Amino acid sequence: MLGNSGDEERRLVLGVARSANDNAWRERLSASDSRAAMAISQSHGLPDVLARVMAARGVSPDLAPDFLEPSLKTLMPDPSTLVDMDAAVARVADAVQSGSKIAIFGDYDVDGATSSAVFAKYLQWLGLDPVIHIPDRIIEGYGPNGPAIEHLHQGGAELLVTLDCGSTSFEAFDAAKRLDLDVVVIDHHQVGETLPEVRALVNPNRQDDLSGQGHLAAVGVTFLFLVGLNRELRRRGAFQGQQQPDLMALLDLVALGTVCDVVPLQGLNRAYVTRGLAVMHQRRNYGLTALADVARVNGKPVPYHLGFLIGPRINAGGRIGDAALGARLLTTEDPHEARAIAERLDQLNAERQAMEAVMLEQAGAEAHLAIEARNPAVLLTGADDWHPGIVGLIASRLKETHRRPAFAIAFDETGKGTGSGRSVSGVDLGKAVRQAVEEGLLEKGGGHAMAAGLTVRREKAAELEAFFNDTLKDDVQAATAHRELKIDAALTVTGATLDLLELLEKAGPYGAGHAEPVFAFPAHRISFADVVGKGHVRATLAAGDGSTLKAICFKADDKPHGKMLLEGRGRNLHVAGTLSIDTWQGNPKVQLRVLDVADPQKIRM
Repeated sequence: MLGNSGDEERRLVLGVARSANDNAWRERLSASDSRAAMAISQSHGLPDVLARVMAARGVSPDLAPDFLEPSLKTLMPDPSTLVDMDAAVARVADAVQSGSKIAIFGDYDVDGATSSAVFAKYLQWLGLDPVIHIPDRIIEGYGPNGPAIEHLHQGGAELLVTLDCGSTSFEAFDAAKRLDLDVVVIDHHQVGETLPEVRALVNPNRQDDLSGQGHLAAVGVTFLFLVGLNRELRRRGAFQGQQQPDLMALLDLVALGTVCDVVPLQGLNRAYVTRGLAVMHQRRNYGLTALADVARVNGKPVPYHLGFLIGPRINAGGRIGDAALGARLLTTEDPHEARAIAERLDQLNAERQAMEAVMLEQAGAEAHLAIEARNPAVLLTGADDWHPGIVGLIASRLKETHRRPAFAIAFDETGKGTGSGRSVSGVDLGKAVRQAVEEGLLEKGGGHAMAAGLTVRREKAAELEAFFNDTLKDDVQAATAHRELKIDAALTVTGATLDLLELLEKAGPYGAGHAEPVFAFPAHRISFADVVGKGHVRATLAAGDGSTLKAICFKADDKPHGKMLLEGRGRNLHVAGTLSIDTWQGNPKVQLRVLDVADPQKIRM
């Protein structure tokens, strides 16, 4: 057994009640999970470690076979179960058959870019030439706007389809109505009871939708829409004499948008990503291939590559450059153009990183003062010279550092602030922002439970912080009361093998809502530790039999667990982290990504 006596449901691992990062290390498996793991192992002949990982993620013994082979055919619902889906499908099918000009209006993030690319590539397969408009984050802001709609109409658009936006675009769609331009909305953002008047509004998170698909990213809803559209065009006989579009070939883009929008990798989302990663490995999309190359993605793609290497580069265009670059990259059929765009996005990403570092230093100082002065439940930071395209990243960093919801706001010369917020699990930030709009504290705002955007006047900022504190303090306190790291199993360096990773891959892919397995390495000697790159700590763990394991602790030279590694050379420490394959120089080796460290002599402080 891993733990000690005490909390039977979540026993301490290695007795660690307080780690370097002030976490209690607890077994991910509860007592009932352990029984389920045993049943999975015995019923299906699976290794114990795989059964434990599956049971800890809610897989029941009877569903184990389907879980290990997630099938789109099995998990995909009938598209018609979504409200307004049939109306949306019928209107777009009419446009396809009549050869009408279709304009696509997408969001400027990865989900919006992939949604736009998926839809555009489908229409291109049918011989249409859709136009894609991605709004400029600073000039146009989020979502459809009147001038852009008028411009698209003047360009000949007869149907406007909005992707990953549009559910609250009342004024913009009033402009479309005056132009007699039909609008179809495909979105996934949370909305209130009142919706804009459009031809069809497909959103599994609208309050009258009972499909149960609210966990999908916009690109997942878009793909579901294309399944319905494909079915309707087939019913109408539109494919006679020609090959149907290959929907499965689009799953690499669906996987990218799903991972980068941080929706839970469960059910249909997990099937999207599993199949999409296999398509991506075939390197069929010129843009994705070029971007993977400039991002130095080695080996088979995994969610980490999508979320931390490829996605940020696409987002860089929307944050500080040309917002349309991402969609253009993902739809191009010219490998030379793909390479040029990928290199430009890589350059923009480097510029974004430099700007982020300066902003983060300023925001960190402001947050520190706020916590010392009044310890707010929700952090609000802001400045005049911040770039509006980077505030979301700053909010995310503040949230991670201070373990509470955080907003970063960029104010312009008129005192108008554009802000972005990130939350912690258990605190619905989107709901609070919508309440603040109703209270008149914000000009506009909305979002998800974990992320939200807002527009606020400078003179309202203090009142807004007080409102968030009053509204969310109990939720924040409950969500952050217990700091813990969940451990799946204890390992030795000798047991961290490529065979183990191959086995664990069967329960993947891992990401939001489907946590990557975390392993504890008890009392291993730190034979080497030093700072490399931009504040990373590289270390080597050694076992008593002489076997070793390379470890990396990202951006941690100034963090408690990084410092403990650096100061622990030659000593035995408990180390916890996730395993991955390092393919540097073409020689695959297991690597540990360190999440936390504990001193065996100081685990019960």
